[in-house]
Amino acid sequence: MKKFFTAFFLTALLSCPALAAGLHAPSLDTNPSMDVIVTRTTPLLSFKKNGEGIYRFEIQLDRSSSFKSSALRKYELVPIKGKVSALQIPANSPLKDNCRWWWRVRAVNKDGSTSPWAISRFYVDSGSDDDYSGLQRVIPVSVKTSSGSNPEFLTDYSDAGLNSQWRASPPGPDSEWIELDLGKPTTISRAWLLAQSDNSDGWPTDFHWLISNDGEHWEKVQGANIDNCGSYRIIQDFPAQTARFWRLNITRYRGYAPALNEIMLFTPAQPQIPNIPEAPYIMVIGNQRNGFTFTRLTQRIQEIKPDTKIVQIPYWKANMAMIKALPNRPAAIILSGNNADYSKLPMFEYNGEYNIIRKADIPILGICAGCQMNALAYGYTRAHSMGWADISAMQAPQHRTRITKLINDPILDGTPAPFTAPEVHSWAIYSLPDNYEVLAASSYIQVIRRKDKMRYGVQFHPEIKASYNQAVSVLKNFLESALAKSEK
Repeated sequence: MKKFFTAFFLTALLSCPALAAGLHAPSLDTNPSMDVIVTRTTPLLSFKKNGEGIYRFEIQLDRSSSFKSSALRKYELVPIKGKVSALQIPANSPLKDNCRWWWRVRAVNKDGSTSPWAISRFYVDSGSDDDYSGLQRVIPVSVKTSSGSNPEFLTDYSDAGLNSQWRASPPGPDSEWIELDLGKPTTISRAWLLAQSDNSDGWPTDFHWLISNDGEHWEKVQGANIDNCGSYRIIQDFPAQTARFWRLNITRYRGYAPALNEIMLFTPAQPQIPNIPEAPYIMVIGNQRNGFTFTRLTQRIQEIKPDTKIVQIPYWKANMAMIKALPNRPAAIILSGNNADYSKLPMFEYNGEYNIIRKADIPILGICAGCQMNALAYGYTRAHSMGWADISAMQAPQHRTRITKLINDPILDGTPAPFTAPEVHSWAIYSLPDNYEVLAASSYIQVIRRKDKMRYGVQFHPEIKASYNQAVSVLKNFLESALAKSEK
């Protein structure tokens, strides 16, 4: 199977005869942004309002970019308080699965004048996150290119922002190549390519893969070519091939020279079982791009429970098969935060974590992005960019977010009402699955609980040491409760 998604300038706007002066088009980059994979046929389509005085929004979806096909859908939506509004596709009229949908939104004021249309699109694949992908990332031992500087940026998987870029030397010749040395012959069946999302200059449009075991004699991989691609984000599946050297040969591109931000190869494999202590332990799943935690989470757990062992694994090595194979199950699992933009990540790497959230009979606490994973596990569009960043350390004390308790729960014991806690995020949960409930909130969801299992999520960071952190007890409460439960 081969998937690739074409994209062009995200702010394409269509003219309208009754445009209102000063009425701006909404921004369609909250979620779903251009060409992401939507994992439910009833997604939540959120967008930033970009202005005041808006009476309503007109929203259209179609299988065609013309918005004139028989599949055209039309909706109207009244804006809600805040920077972001969202349309929930009704359960009784789901979108067609395994296909691309175009959508556009415009603002309308009371006299009927409109903003320009803002246009985007997404691909629906409701089965794409159901199970662990069966793939593990392969880390090249080296990378070189036919020209240009900083080829190491292509395989810098610690680059959370994914903004560093390799570009071939201009003016580009008829072809350029990127060569990955995997260190030994390795079976590969998927490639992930990422270019600059907000500028099509440099996007590869025609390319294919070559393989070699000596770095001198090359063979073209059948079924591993793409032609006429207009995308900045590409998932490329092809028949598995085994080789040490893998070369991406770019034969056509936009602009004056090809450019890419990242390139990844994946091998069919189950993750290795980590070394597990015999004594009770906490498993930390690092959701940072390189598999680590965003904060000093592990150290903080150790300070709170110095006699408890900690095992940390990267998110792409977490799945239910691994959990079931452990000789000794963890007393609890804690999902860390991250600071990456989901729309720039190969989200299939989180499928194993999703399954743990859905199925594991182990106490789980998600922090920040880990909190959002509780929602993403039941549909990618349930979380969204808020349209602003809540970073408590950069705010004056009187302006820090105040969190209100809505339901009394032992995890919130020891916190005042209301309370403040360190916030470092620009995404939040917009819509929860049916089996979850909100325990605390500010202007957005802050604390969640699954109703039938010991499963929590907190959007803030109880582990961060800060003078204004009134939620230090949250992490301590969870750890004590989980460890007590494991001893029974």
